[in-house]
Amino acid sequence: MYQFSYAEIMEDGVADSKDRERQVLDRSIALLEAAREQKGYSREAIEAIYFTRRVWIRFIEDLRTPDNQLNEELRANLISIAIWILNETEKIRKRESSNFQGIIDITTIIRDGLK
Repeated sequence: MYQFSYAEIMEDGVADSKDRERQVLDRSIALLEAAREQKGYSREAIEAIYFTRRVWIRFIEDLRTPDNQLNEELRANLISIAIWILNETEKIRKRESSNFQGIIDITTIIRDGLK
């Protein structure tokens, strides 16, 4: 039988979680890029906004839980970034902005920081 230490299992769990988070952010970036290319409020924009909002709302929910293991300052910073992204997507939804690139840039930085 295989025997793994708890630390090995936990390390794999964290690595798997980070990989899933990177994949979700990759998807969000791809949708945002497609929306940016369409120019204007298109079907691609609606899909990108909807997906991106769901991702960042879920991240906020996770960051607010007491058992989240990130330090408090980092969690607060990530929540602030999430709120900015949610505000930007709302401006795009209301057709007050087309700042897809700003959201792409910030999301890319966050994704690249998941190592």
